[in-house]
Amino acid sequence: DIFFRTSTDPLHVPGAQKLWNACAEADDIYERHYKGQYCIRCERFYRPDELVNDRCPIHETIPEQVDEENYFFRLSKYQDTLRELIVSNTLLVQPEHRREEMLAFIDRGLEDFSISRQSERGRGWGVPVPGDPTQVMYVWVDALSNYITALGYETGGDLLDRYWTDNPHRVHVVGKDIIRFHVIYWPALLLSAGLPLPTTVNVHEFLMVDGERISKSRGNTVDPIELVALYGNDALRYWLLREMPRTGDGNFSHDRLISRFNEDLGNDLGNLVNRAVSMLHRYRGGIVPTIGTDDARDATLREIADGIPAAIDAALAAFDFRRAIAAVWELVTAANRYVDDTKPWALAKAARTGDDDAGRRLDGVLADLIETIRLLSVHLTPFIPLGAARIASQAGYEPGAVPDRTWTDALAGRTLPKATPIFPRIESPEIALVEA
Repeated sequence: DIFFRTSTDPLHVPGAQKLWNACAEADDIYERHYKGQYCIRCERFYRPDELVNDRCPIHETIPEQVDEENYFFRLSKYQDTLRELIVSNTLLVQPEHRREEMLAFIDRGLEDFSISRQSERGRGWGVPVPGDPTQVMYVWVDALSNYITALGYETGGDLLDRYWTDNPHRVHVVGKDIIRFHVIYWPALLLSAGLPLPTTVNVHEFLMVDGERISKSRGNTVDPIELVALYGNDALRYWLLREMPRTGDGNFSHDRLISRFNEDLGNDLGNLVNRAVSMLHRYRGGIVPTIGTDDARDATLREIADGIPAAIDAALAAFDFRRAIAAVWELVTAANRYVDDTKPWALAKAARTGDDDAGRRLDGVLADLIETIRLLSVHLTPFIPLGAARIASQAGYEPGAVPDRTWTDALAGRTLPKATPIFPRIESPEIALVEA
């Protein structure tokens, strides 16, 4: 991984200027007088029909009226090419409604856009335009180029080849407010320079707080570091992955986070692990049975378990983390239903009265429950790694030691530690802070 600052890294300025020169050599850059409404915070121009009550639709500020001589990029030249790339999914834009939004934008007609600013308006900041000290690059041209300048685009080399030129997966993850820069402007610049395009642009929505846009002026900002200190890593990761919709903005509140943690992680998953391990100790001394009898309910549980990996993979391929978590929870729900249906306590009672069939059936039920717990630990590792590690330890093995995503008997014969709470209930933010 590379943490790259375009303002200070020595790779950036010469790389950004090389990209500019490549576009200029393609005859895609020219000078023109420009007048428009510019949002300083967005660092972009808006057409009058894009404003809301004459204000920026994102920041709700009045744009600055700009009238100056700039360099322009021939975006209109690439209109048909960009449309075909998106329609064919050569440039895959996800989710679908964002893809349609970009196609509609193209169909309204792409206009050439300004790619420089007067140096004096840059207040000493910005990448100088090659050969013209009076101009600096438009910040978004400068910023977008960092995807390749950070890899050594100026001189080429292994990093650029490995992560961009020769890589079949060039994926951008962006907020919905900067989709146009990544789906329209950036690919056009790359086409002009003769460079490979991104293969996928995945667009996410905004996170609101109590139904309002996060804003310092509103005083409703939330610090993720403070939330982790308050509720723990698992709680915050799980809430974000489970609650953020694929379409539409998410809505955060402390009450929603606490409720989701207690209901899903505490009640559904935590109680499942605790019940299974507690019954294993109560009825079999904590040793996972090696042999047992099965019936149709076991087959149903295993069938559901066998389908989870493919469901997770499909969801992650679409960057749909909410759907991936929901797939895991199908197994959690099925396992809790399995406990209620098979009634291990009743089997144990019958076995104590001499019913050998009930004893063998109990062995099968307990073995299946422990294997389900192991699978849940494996599936949840990418999403809540700390909680998944605690589940693995509760199942008697080191996290990552049994990584199989399919049904096994790898834990048969092992002695598990006694049950301990995996996800202690959160009663209130104040209590959470004390416990943290």
